[in-house]
Amino acid sequence: MNEEISQGFEEETMEAKARWFQSLSMPERMEMLCQFTNLILDINPGIVEKKDVRSITGRIRVLEKA
Repeated sequence: MNEEISQGFEEETMEAKARWFQSLSMPERMEMLCQFTNLILDINPGIVEKKDVRSITGRIRVLEKA
């Protein structure tokens, strides 16, 4: 993982964050996904029981920027 420390706000743009994420290997990306998931569950353990959330089995939605 690229663990450089930045001192400027220009390094915190969405593009810079995307470049950083793309620089990670697939195992590192999966580890980040697990860490984010664990963080969300630690903050709000009841999120998995939310009634407004529906799972769509067998369907993938691809979004593209117009």
